[in-house]
Amino acid sequence: MNLVLTFESFGQNYPEEADGTLDCISMALTCTFNRWGTLLAVGCNDGRIVIWDFLTRGIAKIISAHIHPVCSLCWSRDGHKLVSASTDNIVSQWDVLTGDCDQRFRFPSPILKLQCHPRDMDKVLVCPMKSAPVLLTLSDSKHVVLPVDDDSDLNVVAAFDRRGEYIYTGNAKGKILVLSTDTQELVASFRVTTGTSNTTAIKSIEFARKGSCFLINTADRIIRVYDGREILTCGRDGEPEPMQKLQDLVNRTPWKRCCFSGDGEYIVAGSARQHALYIWEKSIGNLVKILHGTRGELLLDVAWHPVRPIIASISSGVVSIWLLILAFAPDFKELDENVEYEERESEFDIEDEDKSEPEQTGADAAEDEEVDVTTVDPIVAFCSSDEEMEDCKALLYLPIAPEVEDPEENPFGPPPDASVQAATPEDPLAGSDKKQRQLSSEGGPTKKKARTTVIELQGVPSDEVHPLLGVKGDGKSKKKTAGRPKGSKAVCSQHLTPVLLSPHLPAPWGSTEATVWRSRTSSSTASGVSHRCGQRFCSYV
Repeated sequence: MNLVLTFESFGQNYPEEADGTLDCISMALTCTFNRWGTLLAVGCNDGRIVIWDFLTRGIAKIISAHIHPVCSLCWSRDGHKLVSASTDNIVSQWDVLTGDCDQRFRFPSPILKLQCHPRDMDKVLVCPMKSAPVLLTLSDSKHVVLPVDDDSDLNVVAAFDRRGEYIYTGNAKGKILVLSTDTQELVASFRVTTGTSNTTAIKSIEFARKGSCFLINTADRIIRVYDGREILTCGRDGEPEPMQKLQDLVNRTPWKRCCFSGDGEYIVAGSARQHALYIWEKSIGNLVKILHGTRGELLLDVAWHPVRPIIASISSGVVSIWLLILAFAPDFKELDENVEYEERESEFDIEDEDKSEPEQTGADAAEDEEVDVTTVDPIVAFCSSDEEMEDCKALLYLPIAPEVEDPEENPFGPPPDASVQAATPEDPLAGSDKKQRQLSSEGGPTKKKARTTVIELQGVPSDEVHPLLGVKGDGKSKKKTAGRPKGSKAVCSQHLTPVLLSPHLPAPWGSTEATVWRSRTSSSTASGVSHRCGQRFCSYV
């Protein structure tokens, strides 16, 4: 009953107002929901991946993933794996439960986007800069370069369809190719044109979670919605007509990020000029809502919740949440003027005189029936249209362990190790070193080093700069400082990492540098205070 009320939208299925923010301490750049919307992964400017429990709005896990900013994220189908890309051309696969890196791939050029296969968790689609899309196979670390329409035009974007049977690619000349995922053969193709015969560049391709529709965001500031079945029917060099053309005719707004709602009935587009979200109804094509954020902020990313009318947007390093708040009953009707109420017959009678004798077909007849209390019905919102049951191995939530500040002062805990007590004041780290050697000899929590595979792509320039860092120029243009600062001084280099603060947070210690030291073992920050490292206090300024 509660699930029905949670996922039922009562006729309106798009958010209307803001509902707070999620502050990841460092600047957020990209975000994505898992398949069920229970976890939200946020990629940050300092290379961390912050996983939020979206039901409690609390941080469930922090993964120190990269050194450079995280530019793209994607969940696997079962939610156990997370694939990330950073601005230093590294693609990594992470185990969400343990936070360990399974393997890494190094590309010659920056990664613009990556996407996991919707059904096969062994395949990942990668879109490098100034290169053809690459289809990675994680099990054997092999890759396949997808064919393109024009070898001279390598500004190509790509995306899997809803079930992963086909890969749609688009270039800067408006040419869309539909390739088979298994054989990489051309199945269909068409060209996106403007009102005249001129073509326009393809910026992104997004598919709905339900149905066969997909949208194409182009450089002419128009979002075109197509039916995937019609594209396959037209075949090669077809001329399909878009179902809808969505645009801002007044301000001619360019779109930074576009996506479908969970049920595929609405489309949200984030403006590239300001923090504003435009929501259209797909079937009619009319604009139903404009959500305005803080004036002067630029939008970075937008993600729609898979099963609920909730939108997460990123601007100025902070994740904003937009949702629909129902303050009245579902059957509530607002009246413009007073209406005389017509009382129904016997509506306010204590006993209904005209009521017939109850037959034995109601609740009395159902008393002798057996009630099944063991069978668990699958949640319809969590199942695909071609699936009848839920995935029993799916990772919906992350266990959160309580943080204990001083575990050695617990009177109910085990007695301290004798080797730690035997440490002399002249050598206070002797006990901790012995303890660490003992743990390593006993097969303690030693993490294995992830395997790194170098992906070689022919004819791809290696001096490209990711758009998040800056524009490649004549050498006079400076990159934006991002990632962990080099040469920073700290006594404890094993447990502390620098974190870039958000612009709205003050710099610590009254300095002008927006850098704060964070413990790798916890999500809390240490601003000019002592940090316990084993059995020794290490302080820093």
